[in-house]
Amino acid sequence: MTQFNDADRDTLDRILRWRRDMRHFRTDPVPEPLLEELHEAMEFSPSVGNSRPWRVIRVESPDLRAEIRADFIRCNAEAAARYQGTQRQAYDALKLAGLDRAPVWLAVFTETDPAEGHGLGRATMPATLHQSTAMAIHTLWLAARVRGLGLGMVSILDPAHIGPLLRVPESWEFTALLCLGWPEFTDDTPLLHRAGWQANTAPGWEKR
Repeated sequence: MTQFNDADRDTLDRILRWRRDMRHFRTDPVPEPLLEELHEAMEFSPSVGNSRPWRVIRVESPDLRAEIRADFIRCNAEAAARYQGTQRQAYDALKLAGLDRAPVWLAVFTETDPAEGHGLGRATMPATLHQSTAMAIHTLWLAARVRGLGLGMVSILDPAHIGPLLRVPESWEFTALLCLGWPEFTDDTPLLHRAGWQANTAPGWEKR
């Protein structure tokens, strides 16, 4: 069994602390060999029953990007309407998407009935497929960060629209749109902390 030392632990802790939901990107392209490294890193992710349910589409068509951008604008307006007063002002001040500048867009889906894994471990908890995809995204996030790249998740989209737009199988459920690229700057304070929207809470590990 591989043994890790204190330096390995400290490096991992530093990467975890410096992971950021990036929204400010440079437009420089990301080299294909680097994207292939990220693809390979994502494949190290665990999954229920080794089902590998994540499906990733690189969205490069300007027309598709425009459609997704329009969907974001509509959904963002609906989300903003939920807030009032100073909270609405704070919401409007947030930069919630890196769609305008990120050179790489990745639409991530979850295959809800994969042949892989033969159903192992998910019969009573099918949500573990989505959890597996979430772990794959997190693995990609850390792999991108340690290579100097930034990643941001765009969640203000209508899943019912994105799947048909990208012509995916009906068994694929939309999980996230990821913006990937070189960050404009690095920051030791997460955006929502810096903007005063929400500091971290600290849920304890309860005992029963």
